[in-house]
Amino acid sequence: MKRIILTLAAAFAAIALLAQNDKADNILGTYKAGIGKDAYKIRIVKCPDNSYKASICWLAERCDANGKVYTDVKNPDKSLRGVPMDKVVLISGLKYNSEKQRWDGAKIYDPQRGIRVNVTLGFDTPKKLLVRGTVFGIGETVTWTKE
Repeated sequence: MKRIILTLAAAFAAIALLAQNDKADNILGTYKAGIGKDAYKIRIVKCPDNSYKASICWLAERCDANGKVYTDVKNPDKSLRGVPMDKVVLISGLKYNSEKQRWDGAKIYDPQRGIRVNVTLGFDTPKKLLVRGTVFGIGETVTWTKE
């Protein structure tokens, strides 16, 4: 009897973990943001350690007027300043917080300002992901729309 109860408890725990992972994986996909020549797309993928990574995957304007690809010139890490802007990693190490039903525990990189700030992400609607960056309690929220 004890073995049956332990087996059932383990099965329920596994089902709960799978359900949480399914909800956490809702963030996976490609999102669009910005407008006009400032439009861009972000792809969020799951990493082997079960964290999430967000990278720019498309820019409306990838090159300047001379055909030169825009690079991450403001990156504080000088070794990354030659990375094309459509390959820049914005967030890495993002984790799902099941209690708050949002993703957090990471920093977002702002290539326009060359800074990294704390980030939280949560869905406003099934297609609208609110991305909030904060530093010292002051923040900015942008919306990424899932494709």
